[in-house]
Amino acid sequence: MTARTPPLPLAEAQSRLLSLAPALPVEWRPTGACAGFFLAEPLPARRDQPAAPLSAMDGFALRAADLPGPWQLVGESAAGHPFDGKVGAGEAIRISTGAMVPPGADMVLIKEDSDTQDTTLHLTGTPPEPTGRHIRPHAMDFARGDAVLPKGWRIDAAGIGLAIAAGYDLLPVRRSVNVAVIDGGDELAPPGTEPTLHQIPASNGPMLAAMAQRLPVSARRIGPVPDQLETLIAAFEAASDADVIVTSGGASVGDHDLMRPALAALGAELEFWRVGIKPGKPLLVARHKRQIILGLPGNPASAWVTGFLFLLPLLRAALGAANPLPRTINVPLATAMGPGGSRMEFLRGHWDGAKVTLDRLQDSGALSPLARANALVVRAAGAAPAPVGTPVPVYLTDWD
Repeated sequence: MTARTPPLPLAEAQSRLLSLAPALPVEWRPTGACAGFFLAEPLPARRDQPAAPLSAMDGFALRAADLPGPWQLVGESAAGHPFDGKVGAGEAIRISTGAMVPPGADMVLIKEDSDTQDTTLHLTGTPPEPTGRHIRPHAMDFARGDAVLPKGWRIDAAGIGLAIAAGYDLLPVRRSVNVAVIDGGDELAPPGTEPTLHQIPASNGPMLAAMAQRLPVSARRIGPVPDQLETLIAAFEAASDADVIVTSGGASVGDHDLMRPALAALGAELEFWRVGIKPGKPLLVARHKRQIILGLPGNPASAWVTGFLFLLPLLRAALGAANPLPRTINVPLATAMGPGGSRMEFLRGHWDGAKVTLDRLQDSGALSPLARANALVVRAAGAAPAPVGTPVPVYLTDWD
C-alpha cells in the first residue's frame, strides 16, 4: 500500500478492523465483578421471579369473595416471614410489602382504605380495581428458562441485579483485553519533566490509555519513544504479550514516520493504511502473530477521534460486544455548519440535551475542544451547508 492508494471509507475500515478482533477466552467471573463486561453466552433464568405471589403494598391479605367484609384478623405475613396457614372465609392477615400472599387470599386491601378494631378489619375506602392490583403474581418478572439477557449484552448495575435474581453468582465473559499504548516522537517530553521550547508534553499515551480503560481493559504505557527505528522495534518487542498495541504518531509518510518500517522489520502484516476521514487520515492497522496493531495519528484530536471510532470498537469486539460500533443520534444544530470537504469530518461540539454547538476551534492539534466536547458532529464528504436547526448525525462521546 502506497500513499497513492485511495483511503478506505470509514465503514469499510471499521468492518475490516473488527473482523481482526482477537478471540479471547471465556471465563466465569463473580457476578458483582462483571460491570462493563459483555456476556459471552445467553443467560436463561435458573428460577422464577418472584417464586410466589408477593404483596406490593402494606395492608391486609384476604378473599375478594368476602367483600365488603368485615374480616377476622388471624395472623401476619412479613417479608421473609410468611404466614403459616391458609386464609379462609371471612379471614384476613396483616401483610407487608414484599411478603408472600398466603394460599386462599387473592386481594390486598391497603391500610389507607381500612380500619381495625381489636381483631376485626373493616372496609372504609375503595377496594382495589382489579382486585389483584396490589399483588405481584408468581413469575411476574421472569420464569425459569426465560432468556433474561442476550449474548453480547453489556453488563451494568441493573444487569448485575437481574443476573443475581435469575440465579447466577458467576457470569460467562471474555477475559479483559491486554493493551499496550506506545507514543512516539522526539518532540515528546516524558511525564514529570519540563518541556523545552521544541517539545510538548507526552499527552496522547495517557489519553488513549484512559480511553481504553473505560472498558474492562488492562492498559500499560510504553514511551514516549524517540524517532529511532531500533528503539521503536524494541518498544514493540516489549509489548509482545499484549493483545492489542495502539500507537500514536509515526504512521504517516514523513522522513521521521517510522511505524511502517518498524512493523516490516518485525514481520508484521499490514492490513490497511489511511482512512478517508478528517481528522485521522493516516491510520494504520497491522497484524503481528496474534496481536492487532492500531497505529493512530499523532495530533491529539486525530488520536482521540480515531481512538473513539476504531480503538474502542476493536476492544468492544474483543470483549464480545453484540454492537461494538458507536451509534449516532440526530440532533439540531445550534450553530451553522459549512459545506463538507473531500473527506468525512468529525467536528467537536457540545450537546446540551436539545441541540449541539460546534466548538469554534477545530484544529487537530488542539486539546481544549476535546475537553469541552461531549459530541462529535458528522459532516459527510461534499455535504451542503447546514443552517441553524438542521438535524445532523452526532456521536455522544461518553458512550462506552
